[in-house]
Amino acid sequence: MGNGFVEAALSFPTVLLTPLLILVIGYWLVVIVGGADPEAGHGHGALLGVPIPVFVSLLVALAWFGTLAGAQWHGPAPLWLVPLAALVVAAILTRLVAIPLRRLLPTGPDASRADFVGLTCVIRTGRVTGTFGQAEVHAPDGSSAIIQVRQTGADQLPAGTVALIYDVDPEGEFFWVVPADIAKKGL
Repeated sequence: MGNGFVEAALSFPTVLLTPLLILVIGYWLVVIVGGADPEAGHGHGALLGVPIPVFVSLLVALAWFGTLAGAQWHGPAPLWLVPLAALVVAAILTRLVAIPLRRLLPTGPDASRADFVGLTCVIRTGRVTGTFGQAEVHAPDGSSAIIQVRQTGADQLPAGTVALIYDVDPEGEFFWVVPADIAKKGL
């Protein structure tokens, strides 16, 4: 299989798209090791709702496989029609694949810790001090997270207390909290 495959990949018409396929494979290897961002074109250069690198990679891979198969089974059609037919079929298939694929890709801005500021949380440790504490917070999307929390006052915040997250310390990777009923304390 090895020699026949290499021969087919390096013969006309497949050889026209083989360099492009090598570039696509190289690009995705660079993505895997962290050297490139596959969503680079997602916000402002997406095609059919998918990032340009994903769209082009699908198109090239499908067209390459189309020329490989077409070269073997072209029948009475001239061989020079195979790459054209492969590109047309690949474009149609890429469009059909891109439609459901875009539903799997995230939309909107990336989540950040600042998204928790203003939400309430439930204290999960026995107490919260200026150096210790954990709480559970529920994001608007329904997910929950256990977060590190701290307080500056002397309020009693035992396990089960509802607290309000009012700030985040990105360097310390924790949130500042106060009791959720703080407005009632002065009455």
